[in-house]
Amino acid sequence: MKSAVLYASHDLKIEERDIPPVGSGELRVKVMASGVCGTDVHIFEGDQGATDVSFPTVLGHEYAGIVDEVGSEVKGFKAGDRVCIDPNVLCGHCYYCLNGIGHFCENMVVSGVGLDGGFGQYAVVPYRAAYHIGENVSFEAGAMAEPLACCLHGIDMCNIQAGDNVVVMGGGLIGLLMLQLAKLHGAAQVVLLEPAPDKRAFGQSLGADLCLDPLTTDVKAALKEAGIHRVNAVIECVGKPQTIEQAIDIAGKKSVVMMFGLTKPEETISILPFEIFRKEVEIKSSFINPYTIGRAVDLINRGKIDVSSMIAEVIPLERLAEVLSDETLRSRGKFIVAPWQ
Repeated sequence: MKSAVLYASHDLKIEERDIPPVGSGELRVKVMASGVCGTDVHIFEGDQGATDVSFPTVLGHEYAGIVDEVGSEVKGFKAGDRVCIDPNVLCGHCYYCLNGIGHFCENMVVSGVGLDGGFGQYAVVPYRAAYHIGENVSFEAGAMAEPLACCLHGIDMCNIQAGDNVVVMGGGLIGLLMLQLAKLHGAAQVVLLEPAPDKRAFGQSLGADLCLDPLTTDVKAALKEAGIHRVNAVIECVGKPQTIEQAIDIAGKKSVVMMFGLTKPEETISILPFEIFRKEVEIKSSFINPYTIGRAVDLINRGKIDVSSMIAEVIPLERLAEVLSDETLRSRGKFIVAPWQ
């Protein structure tokens, strides 16, 4: 099979590998679509993923495809089923797994990080990591279940109630998913902060009540003019120190700031503890997708959220290194790898 194999930072090779065998409790998936994620970019640049990276490895942790073969102990799946994958494989017996916070599993391995993932024509996973996607759902949409599941975990932690005011910072894929989820949670007004005019327009089409350019607008004054007395939650989806600091600044009293965007490991921010105290702001972060991928698949299967409009292009494996290397190219939207293209 053809695979994109990362040997070290910036060292990605397209090569032929043996099709992996299937264990008794595993599925082999013929990968039809695999999303390019910010985590893939970080690993490509030499940063750490959610877990330690094992080189050489086949990246790709957001993927969907067709069950090609099932192991002897597999239940609920058969060859030909259409599935998407939860890449995070938990041990089930460590302290964190036994206490219901398995996303901190001490022995977790991740498909596309520690295990070969979806940037190849076939991938093998434990069958409990697979979820059925509907016949009406494209494989590209199915591959979006993992990022949507991560967003669900983050937005759950924001404690949004019907009637709240929410600010989403960043109009990329994650920001646009968060925008839609905030609306589904009953937010009275959702404000999108995004410098790019086309992304602001797209955010408005997905339900944003107000779209602002944070580089040219006095955001606090614009929120006040829009009648927003208190911002209940700010969801930062950019992953830059300056935008995290801005999120804390515009957060209202008794509010939540969700640091969802992934910064580089060594980056720091400056905060004023007195401001946090004075406003009683809760600063939170969200790590991967514990127990939320089933909900994400249900939302996608039932068409409750748009996960497809932000896809910029479907590309072959041969273009993966180009996309991972080019921030300007990635700014166009979500790229999906089709290994058979």
